[in-house]
Amino acid sequence: MAIIVNLDVVMAKNKISLSELANRVGITNANLSILKNNKAKAIRFSTLEAICRELNCQPADLLEYKKE
Repeated sequence: MAIIVNLDVVMAKNKISLSELANRVGITNANLSILKNNKAKAIRFSTLEAICRELNCQPADLLEYKKE
């Protein structure tokens, strides 16, 4: 089982760069990059909420469950 992060897809739809989103959300480029590249072990709800607010999306747009 795996949770896939589709942050790069949603960012592309919104035409926003990693650094711009990181600045708006208030996290480092490095931490946002870890999330974007499916390397994160966890995400705070406050961070998820901020990303959804800035990208005008739902958590389900960012996170996907796939059976391996």
